Amino acid sequence: MIRTQITETLAIGDGQPLTLIGGPCVIESEDFTLKMAEAIAKASDRLGINYIFKSSFDKANRTSIDSFRGQAIDKGLKILQRVKDEFGLPVLTDIHESYQAAPVAEVVDVLQIPAFLCRQTDLLVAAAKTGRAINVKKGQFLAPWDMKNVVKKLEAAGATKLLLTERGTSFGYNALVVDFRSLPQMRQLGYPVVFDATHSVQMPGGQGTKSGGQREYAPVLARAAAAVGIDALFMEIHEDPDRALSDGPNMIPLAQLENVLRPILRVREALNETAIPVLA
Repeated sequence: MIRTQITETLAIGDGQPLTLIGGPCVIESEDFTLKMAEAIAKASDRLGINYIFKSSFDKANRTSIDSFRGQAIDKGLKILQRVKDEFGLPVLTDIHESYQAAPVAEVVDVLQIPAFLCRQTDLLVAAAKTGRAINVKKGQFLAPWDMKNVVKKLEAAGATKLLLTERGTSFGYNALVVDFRSLPQMRQLGYPVVFDATHSVQMPGGQGTKSGGQREYAPVLARAAAAVGIDALFMEIHEDPDRALSDGPNMIPLAQLENVLRPILRVREALNETAIPVLA
């Protein structure tokens, strides 16, 4: 059975409902973060899906030196702790440096390894040693089967609670493409798979000093991923994406979230009712 226990009451994988991992790309402010967490949690409850709040305290890999990065680690973690305390939500955030793993793990339930850093051995080992669940974004430069080496590093350092995320592969300049074969291929490594619908439509560096994106295609790709088979869906969500401080062009507008998710859930339900033929 392929399943990862995130908290005592939340598991992702076989036999579990779809989990949404979502929230603003970056912690813009305390009030805004709490407002978004509450609104997305209510939408998830109405749809009957599990929910993990996601937001980064620091975006260390922004295109430009002048781009907004987020909050200092102490302030960011205090805000994420408030999300947990006030709404009872599990939380996920990125780490970019090995020294961040231990203090961040004291607050969050899932440590996320950014795609650019998925081969950084010291970062992986530091994350594994915390004992927290770890979500690894597949690098844009990696074949899905090469994630086996990432998994081996984490397992060697003691990690057992892993998620593997598809977020698109580099396709020429400023473009990504999704090979949906990667989802079952990565799941063969023995861990639940996540589809990152919003970063998969990102156009890295596409606006010169910042990345672009085509958010209109995120729901399309998410429905396709649900048809292939996923355990969780990753979406960055914002009240007003066009005014977001990071990754606005590919984020899902909060007001449209439930309409985006409903057909994805119907596709997943249909998949669960239909046996997929196994071809020799």
